Amino acid sequence: MAGREEEVKDTLRVPDEIRQSKTDSSVYLFYKAERAGRWICAVSKRLDGDGFLITAYLTDAIKEGERIWPR
Repeated sequence: MAGREEEVKDTLRVPDEIRQSKTDSSVYLFYKAERAGRWICAVSKRLDGDGFLITAYLTDAIKEGERIWPR
């Protein structure tokens, strides 16, 4: 995702969907459509009132987990 930092920030600011991780309730997956069948996923964690980005990647499938923000 090098060079695509603004797209990752936009995914965190204005996601199409947010899901809570099935394995860690403090991890959230933010999804924004890049094109048909392709999403940017920004994975963040909330810990002690602070949040931080774990990773970001392109994917062709939205992970399972509780949907907490449907757009």
